[in-house]
Amino acid sequence: MSATNTATLLSAWTAPLHDWLASLGPVGVALWIVLKILAIAVPVIVAVAFYVVWERKLIGWMHVRHGPMYVGWGVLQAFADVFKLLFKEVIRPSSAHKSLYVLAPLITLAPAFAAWAVVPFDAKLVLSNANAGLLYLLAMTSLGVYGVVLAGWASNSKYAFLGAMRSAAQVVSYEIAMGFALVGVMVGAGSLNLSEIVMAQSGDAGLFEWFWLPMLPLFVIYFVSGVAETNRAPFDVVEGESEIVAGHMVEYSGSAFALFFLAEYANMILVSILTAIFFLGGWLSPVPAAWIPDVPVLRVVLGDGWWWLFLKMFFFASCFIWFRASFPRYRYDQIMRLGWKVFIPLSIAWIAVVALMAYFGLFEAGA
Repeated sequence: MSATNTATLLSAWTAPLHDWLASLGPVGVALWIVLKILAIAVPVIVAVAFYVVWERKLIGWMHVRHGPMYVGWGVLQAFADVFKLLFKEVIRPSSAHKSLYVLAPLITLAPAFAAWAVVPFDAKLVLSNANAGLLYLLAMTSLGVYGVVLAGWASNSKYAFLGAMRSAAQVVSYEIAMGFALVGVMVGAGSLNLSEIVMAQSGDAGLFEWFWLPMLPLFVIYFVSGVAETNRAPFDVVEGESEIVAGHMVEYSGSAFALFFLAEYANMILVSILTAIFFLGGWLSPVPAAWIPDVPVLRVVLGDGWWWLFLKMFFFASCFIWFRASFPRYRYDQIMRLGWKVFIPLSIAWIAVVALMAYFGLFEAGA
């Protein structure tokens, strides 16, 4: 089943429901929009749950231990943890700012889910195929830090506030490097549309057509900056357990803490899938079409399709876990130095290199 066939099949399945809802007028249109949002949000929430299980199992294997193994043979452990958090009491500090304290987790979570609206899973399988998708992504991913800063300030705790200030400085620093890396992608693809960025990497040479090769420094900068922006090890000074306990989340418990947790892991999955889309050809197959035998099953499996995107995303998501298990935490000044003195100058320099390559026609699809 090719990429186009998947989208066509889904369209055929949902067409009767869409027609019926459209006949209901404005209420039906609103319901259809809500259903489309749920079609993205629910799988992301389920993916976060299984990602947490995979993280604990993989780190367990790296530490030569078992990891979760009792609740549903370990598979349902994340769901048990979520139910435990949801039924716990949300204890609000007496000196906290009431409304902002409640609002902060929602402000962190909303952009983490809103960003998925422009992510293409297949050739025609995308919620909103916006022409300014790249710009929208940059806007959404930069909004999450406001929730973190609000959480730190509204908690009225010096530990939470210190964590929030660290987060603000770190996210803003690495966002610049990420933005410059995406400028290189935009120059190479000649478009801000994510589907067109993927198709700009298509060609006869398979994985050697993708942007990871001519934009290798930008590829590394983007993914490492993504790790830093999600406050994951080895850049997790925001919630450094040995220094400031849980950073901006130190005064949160129960469902409010679960929302921060959900937003963090949703952002990690988002960075993983975007890295695959921008630099590794998204749903495009790494095998050149000429190499695939003329066997129907192999043509489907080795051809372009959403399964390649999910495999690439799974690899990068596992890299987050590998970094956490392997590397010690950076000092705060080292994190800032890496962002400002290494990544930003290097990304600016490589944009000029990419511009020259684009000028001489290196990025034409199939070239």
